[in-house]
Amino acid sequence: MQEISNGLPAELLVEAGDDGVLVLRLNRPDVRNALSIALRDSLSATVERACEHRDTKAIVITGVGSTFSAGFDLSEFQAAADDADVHTRLWASSDRFHHTFLRCAVPIVCALNGPAIAGGFDLATMCDMRIAQPGVFFRRPEVDFGVPLFGPLRELVGGALARELCLTVRKVELDEALRVGLVNEVAGDGEAFDRAMAIASMIARRPVELVRRTKAKIVGMSGIAASSTLAI
Repeated sequence: MQEISNGLPAELLVEAGDDGVLVLRLNRPDVRNALSIALRDSLSATVERACEHRDTKAIVITGVGSTFSAGFDLSEFQAAADDADVHTRLWASSDRFHHTFLRCAVPIVCALNGPAIAGGFDLATMCDMRIAQPGVFFRRPEVDFGVPLFGPLRELVGGALARELCLTVRKVELDEALRVGLVNEVAGDGEAFDRAMAIASMIARRPVELVRRTKAKIVGMSGIAASSTLAI
């Protein structure tokens, strides 16, 4: 596994394997891997490049530390309230981030190393598969002040539960997440990343054109339009 810098901020670690698996690590453990504008833009740019290169066959995304992601960086929302430029950058970054992941041509496996909260919950649902480990839970506290993604969650768990989780702040514990299809598999303690890598490597061994054609069907059926994410 070779680490790639490409001038990216240290808060995103990128590693490329010889087997075509690209690893993305959210590296802001001091703020529970909060998704800042810079981190979202770095993720978007990296995934966009991966889609352009046929040698990238699968992507694994995980977090550093004990939390997968606590969601968008709330300090930037506070700054955006007083600064029009920050407000514009924040929402442009958000739209690019959501569409890049939802329309990605490469399969993405999420290795949940800890809780997925708010925008971190959304990021997990935008991936193709989710591998969890003990300590993982899901929660959407942002519904008290914002609008969460609905479509990707509905596709995973169905309309009734998606409506409940988008309209309340109820926590989804790991056993329920597995039962309702929010996660595909629960690995052993500390083993989510290794299991996600094994699955990504399995995908990478398949003919890349067939995998990408399958992923294109998944994207097409999701009905994500290349416009604003506010309707998703």
